Amino acid sequence: MAGNSQRRNRRTSNKKGAQVGSGGKRRRGLEGKGPTPPASARKGHVKNRVANAKAKQSAKRPAPRRGGPKGTAELVVGRNPVVEALREGVPATTLYVQQFIDSDERVREALQLAADRGMNLMEAPRPELDRMTNGLNHQGLVAQIPPYDYAHPEDLAAAAFDAGEDPLIVALDGVTDPRNLGAVVRSVSAFGGHGVVVPERRAAGMTAGAWKTSAGAAARTPVARATNLTRTLESYQKAGLTVVGLAADGDMELQDLEVLDGPVVIVVGSEGKGLSRLVGETCDLRVRIPMPGGAESLNAGVAAGVVLWEAARRRG
Repeated sequence: MAGNSQRRNRRTSNKKGAQVGSGGKRRRGLEGKGPTPPASARKGHVKNRVANAKAKQSAKRPAPRRGGPKGTAELVVGRNPVVEALREGVPATTLYVQQFIDSDERVREALQLAADRGMNLMEAPRPELDRMTNGLNHQGLVAQIPPYDYAHPEDLAAAAFDAGEDPLIVALDGVTDPRNLGAVVRSVSAFGGHGVVVPERRAAGMTAGAWKTSAGAAARTPVARATNLTRTLESYQKAGLTVVGLAADGDMELQDLEVLDGPVVIVVGSEGKGLSRLVGETCDLRVRIPMPGGAESLNAGVAAGVVLWEAARRRG
């Protein structure tokens, strides 16, 4: 009979007794999970697979060309270097001055030059300038130069043709001294050239030293950076330019070169190694500069200046 069982501990009522709690461990399961993400963000959804495929295609597609590659920002450190850079028109944008600096003629001139050019003047404590310059002896003055905006090599020839002129371009192969680059830029500007091409790697770039040596010519003469100099020279050849390499063992002397009055690229190698093998093989002509005095070679800046003068003379 129900309720009369003699078995011990048998449940005889439908009432539940006290229950042991979860101690809050299930509270997280009761919390909301936020709004449902869109279909394109839900893993496994058709729209998610389509979005991922489009992203992969965009990553493979090359970006459109917009000028040349950017350089890197540079700092000019110390009172004399800063004043000289500002005198020569180096395009600094910000002058950092140490707080409570002991002023002298160089500091006053730097402040005046910066104010005349409308540069940003920033006062900073010495520890901050020490950090910026990695502990160099900045003497309380630091000038910041923004990254140089390199042109694209194709733009140099295109600009000349658009102006109704035959391109006159200088390409540097293995020249690592920024002062030589600055000297070449100055010569190109002086003799009516249309620009300078430098390789992206293992070559001098437009640093403060190059700007100073160019004596302001870098503001008027574009410098282009080539990812691969050999391919750049080949593209110039396809555009109708003659590539002339300067070499001590050249096949002809400069006075016998008759192509300088037309579209031409003059390739100058380093003073020690000269032209690299691939660049030398790409040149249409290899020319030597006669040196009756017996010198073995000229540095890149002087050699480029000699050939540019001859080109300007032939072009009238």
